[in-house]
Amino acid sequence: MTRMKLSSCAIPGTAAYDLVSARNGQTYRVFVHIPAGEPPAEGWPVLYLTDGNAVIGTAVEAMRAQAGYPTGTNVAPGVIVAIGYPTDDPYDPLRRSWDLSPLPGKTYPPFFADGPDVKTGGGEEFLGFIEADVKPFVHSLARIDPARQSLFGHSFGGLFALFAFFTRPHAFRNWIAASPAIFWDDGLILQYRDRFLAALPQRLDTFLHFSAGEYEGDDLAPFQRQAEDAGSRLEEKKKTRTIGHARELSAELAALEEVSIRTHYETFAYETHMSVLPAAVGRAVQIAFAVRPLGYLCET
Repeated sequence: MTRMKLSSCAIPGTAAYDLVSARNGQTYRVFVHIPAGEPPAEGWPVLYLTDGNAVIGTAVEAMRAQAGYPTGTNVAPGVIVAIGYPTDDPYDPLRRSWDLSPLPGKTYPPFFADGPDVKTGGGEEFLGFIEADVKPFVHSLARIDPARQSLFGHSFGGLFALFAFFTRPHAFRNWIAASPAIFWDDGLILQYRDRFLAALPQRLDTFLHFSAGEYEGDDLAPFQRQAEDAGSRLEEKKKTRTIGHARELSAELAALEEVSIRTHYETFAYETHMSVLPAAVGRAVQIAFAVRPLGYLCET
């Protein structure tokens, strides 16, 4: 048998660009997938994702696998933009802590011994980078439908998606917040909710999808129940309340009568906070590139 090792295994139709933010001078690695062929007359729909290094492969292949059979999957091709960092690791913990969290932020001890302090509060800066730099760059690469743009984030990324919605609700049509860290910083994001509710925008027609894994509620995953840290994990769940917070916020926003906000909360069976990521990305693809209305996903 003859074997040949390829030097790399690229994601078809996908390129990586290093963009420097004028706001903080930091370099971001932006992964962009553009489908083959001509775009629709109105332009391609776009799905933007945070934590780009961790999700770009999953998002592209979930879309490509389904878009070839739209009558059976309800998914059509679209542009995927995953915003990450110049690293081969799935995450940059320090930078995402800053980029994905709202003001005012705090300073926390290092993740590792002798490491730098962890700083939060850069969400507005990061959102400005997406709006002023990333979106125009993507528009220069392909014809885009400005009315069909979606934002996905998981964990801190889900927190960022909510922050972006509450501060710039017209920036995207669909908002997908997976396992959002609503508890973070004593529920700081709820202060942004209150400001949003105090000055509801006019002519808002949007959809928010909330989700979490089954084992982000009150119960541990089976493999965690006999572990030495089972007790501390259960205590932590009482603080984070990922499922509870997400359910409550979804219902609260859907109940508003002044504006048209459709929401849906979904629990992914058998998943933990990290294992839920591929399922949540797959759902984001179905929302962002839907051919027809999603039916049950448009209900609370």
